[in-house]
Amino acid sequence: MTNAHVCIIGAGCSGITTAKRLKEFGISYDQFEMSDDVGGNWYFRNPNGRSSVYESLHIDTSTARLEFEDFPAPPDYPDFPHHTLIHDYFKAYVDEFGLRPAIEFNTEVERASRRPDGGWDVRLSTGETRSYTDLVVANGHHWKPSLPDWPGEFDGDIIHSHHYVNPFDPIEMRGKRVIVVGLGNSALDIASELSSPWMAEKLYVSARRGVWVLPKYRNGVAADKVMAPPDVPKEVALEASRKIIRDLVGSMSSYGLPEPDHEPLAAHPSVSADFLTKAGSGDIHMLKEIVRLDGKRVCLADGSSVEADVIVAATGYDMSFPFFDDADTTLHPDSEHRYPLFKRMMKPGLEHLYFVGLAQSSPTIVNLAEQQSKLLARLLTGQYVLPSVEDQERIMVEDEANHLAQYYAAHRHTIQIDFARYVVDLLAEIEAGEKRALSTAVSS
Repeated sequence: MTNAHVCIIGAGCSGITTAKRLKEFGISYDQFEMSDDVGGNWYFRNPNGRSSVYESLHIDTSTARLEFEDFPAPPDYPDFPHHTLIHDYFKAYVDEFGLRPAIEFNTEVERASRRPDGGWDVRLSTGETRSYTDLVVANGHHWKPSLPDWPGEFDGDIIHSHHYVNPFDPIEMRGKRVIVVGLGNSALDIASELSSPWMAEKLYVSARRGVWVLPKYRNGVAADKVMAPPDVPKEVALEASRKIIRDLVGSMSSYGLPEPDHEPLAAHPSVSADFLTKAGSGDIHMLKEIVRLDGKRVCLADGSSVEADVIVAATGYDMSFPFFDDADTTLHPDSEHRYPLFKRMMKPGLEHLYFVGLAQSSPTIVNLAEQQSKLLARLLTGQYVLPSVEDQERIMVEDEANHLAQYYAAHRHTIQIDFARYVVDLLAEIEAGEKRALSTAVSS
């Protein structure tokens, strides 16, 4: 039994699986969603104004990796489903487990304020304020676009990839000179789509550094199905995987791309079925980093320049929690975009506040919160007890070092985790916390 009454912010993939777990454990909760349906970023043309997928998007994680544990995807789903199928899957999950009636749609959490007793007062867009013992933040981290502030003025159109729908919406790009900025997954997809000779007059990609572009398949099998299991030492798995990647794709310069200044898998994977072929076929033209804008002319770091009509900035996102008080800096990322958490869930010493799905997880983010909710539900019901604050802080530092060691320093890597290794570690922590709970019960 528990006296917890929980507020869940968001009904994307993280929010809905957390709600399912709380319901199973008999924990009282309210769930708020800005939109009129579940799905978050996977809801095409989501009216909440914060979620966005482009029309041609297919997920980069294979179906076998993204399924929830007790809700397999339909057997006719392909390896890499279109976003409409992912959204259908989430809606079916919500309906299968009876979660929809508890979601209050078209309702935004405008302010979450901590009370002296450790609970939370939550002000809603309806004007109502409700009180809760605990707050679960599941608002995602791919909704606040980070747009470069280039010096100068541009006479064409600039959009973030977050607002890109297709080559004709929100900007007509057919016959235009287009620069896609970045070499992450969205950049690869959008550049590949726009680079067909009948589409953009010329398609450029501008990047500060090269990346390793990985194929979706390896020997006819979805590549993430053949990843090393987590019981293989990380150093051994990394060395083997890097050799496989080099043998599989060869040198990036052979496709006309800049050579990376880092090892394979030292960055969050950039995956594409089309980009290397498009680049090698001459449909994609690489540029150095943009340093200044001058009318229709875009000036680059190597001193050269090109003329362009459209810039699509696939330049990532900022973590943001607009419902927290700006003056409380402990609740917001630091200047280096870091947001350390114990088990990527909790700030040591700050009880009754939990973050789910707040990680850049490889290969999948979809069922990260499903795993985290196992700890959360046991904590709220007293079946799990946290270690001391000092131990939480020590473990948090050790975990960050283990997960981030392979990546070069960048804002995009501050919350990176290896999903399979994270889950093994999380389950071990749950077991340890259950033993602490039993010990506490015996001693009392």
